[in-house]
Amino acid sequence: MKLAATANLDQWWWGTMHGEATRTAFRTCPLCEAVCGLELTVAGDRIVAARGDREHVLSAGFVCPKGATFGQLVHDPDRLRRPLVRGADGRHREVGWDEAFAAAAAGLAQVQARHGADAVAVYLGNPNVHTMAGPLYGGPLVKALASRNVYSASTVDQMPKHVSCGYLYGNPDAIPVPDIDRTDLLVLIGANPLESNGSLCTAPDFPGRLAAVQARGGRVVVVDPRRTRTAAVADEHVFVRPGGDALLLFALVHTLFDEDLVALGRLEGHVRDVERVAGLAKDFPPEAVAAACGVPAGDIRRLARDLAAAPSAAVYGRIGTCAVEFGTLTSWLVDVVNVLTGNLDRPGGVMFPLAPHARKATEPGGKGFRVGRWTSRVRGLPEVKGELPVATLADEITTPGDGQVRALVTVAGNPVLSTPNSGQLDAALGGLEFMVSVDPYLNETTRHADVILPPTDPARVGHYDFAFLTLVVRNTAAYSPPVLPKDPGGMDEADILARLAGIDHERLLLQLLQRAVDDPGSPVHGRDVAELRALVGGDGPAERLLDVRLRLSSYGEGFGADESGLTLRKLLDHPHGVDLGPLQPRVPEVLRTPSGQVELCPAPIAEDVDRLRVALDRPSDGLVLVGRRHLRSNNSWMHNVPGLMKGRDRCTLQVHPHDAAALRLADGGRATVASRVGTLTVAVEITDTVMPGVVSLPHGWGHGAPGTRAAVAAATPGVNSNILTDDHAIDPLSGNSVLNGIPVTVSPAT
Repeated sequence: MKLAATANLDQWWWGTMHGEATRTAFRTCPLCEAVCGLELTVAGDRIVAARGDREHVLSAGFVCPKGATFGQLVHDPDRLRRPLVRGADGRHREVGWDEAFAAAAAGLAQVQARHGADAVAVYLGNPNVHTMAGPLYGGPLVKALASRNVYSASTVDQMPKHVSCGYLYGNPDAIPVPDIDRTDLLVLIGANPLESNGSLCTAPDFPGRLAAVQARGGRVVVVDPRRTRTAAVADEHVFVRPGGDALLLFALVHTLFDEDLVALGRLEGHVRDVERVAGLAKDFPPEAVAAACGVPAGDIRRLARDLAAAPSAAVYGRIGTCAVEFGTLTSWLVDVVNVLTGNLDRPGGVMFPLAPHARKATEPGGKGFRVGRWTSRVRGLPEVKGELPVATLADEITTPGDGQVRALVTVAGNPVLSTPNSGQLDAALGGLEFMVSVDPYLNETTRHADVILPPTDPARVGHYDFAFLTLVVRNTAAYSPPVLPKDPGGMDEADILARLAGIDHERLLLQLLQRAVDDPGSPVHGRDVAELRALVGGDGPAERLLDVRLRLSSYGEGFGADESGLTLRKLLDHPHGVDLGPLQPRVPEVLRTPSGQVELCPAPIAEDVDRLRVALDRPSDGLVLVGRRHLRSNNSWMHNVPGLMKGRDRCTLQVHPHDAAALRLADGGRATVASRVGTLTVAVEITDTVMPGVVSLPHGWGHGAPGTRAAVAAATPGVNSNILTDDHAIDPLSGNSVLNGIPVTVSPAT
């Protein structure tokens, strides 16, 4: 009732002050992975208020500060709305779309004609997964450029989880999520969902969901080197040395075997190589790892017993388990613990969602997963999921020789702030022969571009979460039509990417239909493509592709096979979303391994355990740096929204009081922080929320470089933590950068 009253008040206030009628519109928030429903108050061509949609089937009225400022983001005066081309004087000027596309096509063609296809690299940033166009047209763009030099934000974020799941389940995108609404014990390792809203786990209102676990008698345990907001509301917080998660998890596995606590439950007969894991775990008893990981042996054994004894339990690891030295090992061990306690693929454990646009397989088995189909030219790093580690992009640009990267296409993202040793990448971009950016901002990265192609704002295009609905904690479908009318001079991102890649929208649609007709397992096998095309709905190319995907999914109406099934029309008729029910067991159907089983001890992962054994004897003295999140930020791309930049300075170096005293640091003073690759000076915040020996600095800051255009962000620039992260520190199995546990020295700034 309060929200409804607030909405009425907003409408009354706007109408009274501006003499303009208002209307209400509903859409999914595109600003993080929680996919909350928004109720928007719209006046003419402006969004004047945003609040949580109380009737949304998944978020039920929850909204965070980012969603509440959605209108400010849409109407940001610094947002680019027309293309820019850089002139001979180095300055960007506004041009028409035809001129911009002609310049982009000519520049890229000239580089590839002189140096070959691989001379053009592609970088796909984090915001790509927050749009419809990114998942639908990003792949075709990469294919059209025909370059092996493909990079993305995944290798500074989540690639270890893809690799471990690829080996375990045969599909790198089959990532189990905690069944948080039914679990009795939730253990979060390196995850802070009260700040991030959840990641690789789509769960609106994480605070409410954690409280519900506790209200029904369950427990929440957080393992983290910081006492985060999530840790503060948990039943137990365990400090762990950054990068020590793999040792802690292996000690849990050791205890499960040592105390005869392994029980596969319904997975019995679907898991192989359990005994090989037992053999690997013998070298990691809790008593041997306690000093290195910072967790007492007794606490490790108690946690293992709790996981084994709970009626249901879920271990969930996130960026703190990925962006570390042993990222793939740690991500694998998270799932190993869930398997050994019988909590994989059971209610209350960790389960595999079935997205509303996806189809179940008819039986288990497949080709499995492999990496290294090609390697990077300079450092010989292996390809994973069709891309190379972004940590080596600067090397590929600056190192002469055949295959040197001479041009770059970026689609969203800001790698100058978000990738390791980013000062090196910033300098490298200045030496490119040509650069094109599809981006709505002139930021620290796109300032180097010769052509900038800005997509229209998110309120003027439809929205569907292809990525996040594959990771949702309750199967759900929702589509949001455009809220505001089209900008006559603007361009949809789908049209930008299609034109940049020379893709015909209609041909792409017909190819999708043809593949379905040719597939013996499809509900439209053998039917006429033209007949199906006549039934496809949608006002634009992205909507039409979505309609086909929905109709052909396991929930779909199958082009007439099941009239109650999903279509785009059905989602339009349900603006608050469609509830498809709780997660259901999917083993063995979900498994794409050659054996058709969970392959619990893949050879590449087992071989990497030797590296972890060596780490047991490594000295653990000296300071290490970790990152941190804030509820009002999403990497670097929310710092130009006034409503999100209020309050005290958030870009500070957090230091434990014992370390601050030893280093003679003062709260509010300034410190110099140095790593192998860089040095910066930052304000100090003394707090016991970080464990001794650990300092913390948020990522995504460092705004205000010459040539950028983001006035709000530049007014509170902060410092770029990735000046300190090391581009040569990567997880070898996934190529993921090590952003947590970076050795640093800290001293008072002179």
